[in-house]
Amino acid sequence: MRRVRRNPNGKMGPLEEIEPRQVAWLIRRPSADEAPAGPHEGRTLFDDGQPDWLRKLRALFCGIYTVDNMDFVLRDAYMSGYNIRAFDISRLIHYSFFTPAGLTIHVRGLPTLIHFIETRANLFRTIYFHRTVRALDLALEELFAPTMKHLFPGNPLEHLEEYRRLTETSFLVDVQRWEQDSHPQRRELGQRWRQILCREVTWKMACERTIHFHAGQSEQTTIFSEPSLIEKRLRQRLPAELADLPLRVDVARHYHRPAAHLPTAGLNFVLDPADGRPRELNDIQLFRSLPTSFSIVRVYAKTHDHDALLNAALNSVLAAQADTRTNM
Repeated sequence: MRRVRRNPNGKMGPLEEIEPRQVAWLIRRPSADEAPAGPHEGRTLFDDGQPDWLRKLRALFCGIYTVDNMDFVLRDAYMSGYNIRAFDISRLIHYSFFTPAGLTIHVRGLPTLIHFIETRANLFRTIYFHRTVRALDLALEELFAPTMKHLFPGNPLEHLEEYRRLTETSFLVDVQRWEQDSHPQRRELGQRWRQILCREVTWKMACERTIHFHAGQSEQTTIFSEPSLIEKRLRQRLPAELADLPLRVDVARHYHRPAAHLPTAGLNFVLDPADGRPRELNDIQLFRSLPTSFSIVRVYAKTHDHDALLNAALNSVLAAQADTRTNM
C-alpha cells in the first residue's frame, strides 16, 4: 500500500505516503475498550493517539450516516423502484460540518437525518429482509457447507493459488454441472442448487411479526435474540402430531441507531444556535424517539398446510413475552 504513488488528482509528493495502520484504524469498528470523549473535552472521538483529522474522518465511515449507507440507500432505492429520491442528500450534506467535538449536524437538518434513518429502515424491511430473500438465505445456509466439501476441500490459506481461481462465476458453473454428475452426493447437491438458481424456494413463510425496541429495552434479554429458543417454545404449542414438523425460525435485525452505551453512539453531534455548543445526538429528544432497533421474526415451513396453527402458536409465544401483570 505504501508503494501507491498516485491519487485521483495526480501524483503524491516526495514525502507523502499512505499509512496502512491509519487505513486499518479508519475502517475498523470502534470497540468497547475505546473510551468515548465528551463534546467539550478538547478531543473529538477517542483519545487513542490518532491525529485529530483522522478521528473526525472516522465518523464518516462508522457513524449514524456515513459515505457508505448514504450511497447504498440512494442507489438501492432507485434501482429497486422503492423511491427515485429516497432522501435529500444535498440538504443533509449542507447542514453537516465538523466542530471540535466531531461530525456535527445543524438542528435545522435534523428532520432530514431522521427521514434518512427511517428510509434506510424501510429498505431493510421491504428489500434486504424480504421474506423470499431470507428464505433463500436459509436454503443456502443448509447447502453451502456440504457444497464446499466437494468444491474446495481444505483450508484456503494452504491452497492460495486454487482459492484465487475460485470465483463467483466458476462456483455457479460448477454447481450447475453437478446435476448430471455420476457421484450421487454431487448430483443431489446439483439438484438443490438448480432449485435455488431457478428461484424455487423450498422454505415457505407461514407467519411473521415485527418487534420494535426503544431506548431502555434490550433485545438480548428477550427470546428474540435466540431463534432456537423461539422454535423450542413454538413447538411446545403445536399439536403432538406436528412435533417433528420441519420448520425454521428466522430473526432479521436492523439497528436504527446505536444505543447510548455503544462506542459508535458518541460519533455524531448536533448544534442548536440557541445552545451555542454541540451536544451528542443521543441527547436530542427527537432523535431519542426513534427505535434503537427492530426484529422481524418469521416462521418458515416446507408447505403452507399448517400456517394457521403456526400463526396461533407464534401469537401465543409473543403474548407470553409481551403481557404484564397490570394495565399500567
